[in-house]
Amino acid sequence: MAIYLKKGASAEAKASTDRQVRDSVEAILADIEARGDDAVRELSIKFDKWDRDSYRLTSDEIQACIDQLSPQDLHDIEFAQTQVRNFAQIQRDSIKDVEVETLPGVVLGHKNLPLNAAGCYVPGGKYPLLASAHMSVITAKVAGVPRVVTCAPPFQGKPAPAIVAAQALAGADEIYCLGGIQAVAAMGLGTQSIAPVDILVGPGNAFVAEAKRQLFGRVGIDLFAGPTETLVIADETVDGELCATDLLGQAEHGPDSPAILLTTSEALARDTMREVERLLAILPTADHARKAWENFGEVIVAADDAEMVRIADDIASEHVQVMTRDPDYFLKNMTNYGALFLGPRTNVSYGDKVIGTNHTLPTKKAARYTGGLWVGKFIKTCTYQRVLTDEASALIGEYCSRLCALEGFAGHGEQANIRVRRYGGRNVPYAGVAEPSEATRVHA
Repeated sequence: MAIYLKKGASAEAKASTDRQVRDSVEAILADIEARGDDAVRELSIKFDKWDRDSYRLTSDEIQACIDQLSPQDLHDIEFAQTQVRNFAQIQRDSIKDVEVETLPGVVLGHKNLPLNAAGCYVPGGKYPLLASAHMSVITAKVAGVPRVVTCAPPFQGKPAPAIVAAQALAGADEIYCLGGIQAVAAMGLGTQSIAPVDILVGPGNAFVAEAKRQLFGRVGIDLFAGPTETLVIADETVDGELCATDLLGQAEHGPDSPAILLTTSEALARDTMREVERLLAILPTADHARKAWENFGEVIVAADDAEMVRIADDIASEHVQVMTRDPDYFLKNMTNYGALFLGPRTNVSYGDKVIGTNHTLPTKKAARYTGGLWVGKFIKTCTYQRVLTDEASALIGEYCSRLCALEGFAGHGEQANIRVRRYGGRNVPYAGVAEPSEATRVHA
């Protein structure tokens, strides 16, 4: 049975915070829906101290941001974007249209159609997270979305050059310097100056995530997102410094980011806890990471690998770093995770920034029912059918008529019956109960 050497905040404490966020977001969305651009401007001034006539950046402003970066900066961004684009294209190529004759004269198929407009939120108020531009914009473009809109908040009082450059190089069609709930609402609901989109994607803080959740249904969203989560699964084949580094590397996202060590070695668990304290004394982002570790960090010692799989699937973490004697055991047996990072040579930061897989991943146990952002999120798989012969229509019609009668759907039944009469030459009763009068009979 597993031993918890350290536990995080209770579910009740987390729920209380969620309720406060939910109420605030609901009021702000209603205001933006009612007043549009005026409400967006007031919120931008209030929360970001940022005001201008238009929040959309001009081509000259975009180029000025690109020009501020060094050749090495631009090369590094382009390298990362190439990796993301390559893997997204591999995913897109795996999605096939189909058409098949399932019965003689009956043709069924589906087409994969890109959405018409996507809104990509790129967080950047605390850190300029330019990687989120690669993950959302490039993925949408590879999927074939013709209009991709991006929003990122100002960073230190102006557009963040690296984020703007990443958005532009990724292929964004409209780039706005706008953050928070007001950005998500402007893209999702539309305003006088911003046309609405069909789907909202990208990570953000609790307020951005809640705004997306409340807008779901009016627009699509990539997934329900919460604070960054990391789970390190390890055994005695690695050391506490490596485990502590991988835990704190994600805990620095924010003071509410869960970081969990799951191990079969109590010695490693205690060594990791000591290393966490040592690293927190020197980590530049220790303010955020310490709060996350103290309030949401956990250390769990399990009996064996099988128990670690059971616990990990229950946690359903966004990121799962596996550093054990046999990492593939977890690839074969785990079912609930956002992304797996197998072996000590890789890590979550690679996935976050550059290796090519998407870093927008499910949190708050959503990994039980969804994966992360990928090209398929920007594509609708739409079916169609074609009946080529009279015989096929009459055959399907007879089955359909009887099934409709079982459900009591007379109108549905008549859709089938009229085709049996016309194409099968059989005089089935109108709506399955009686012949129509001459006045109402529909003649072939």
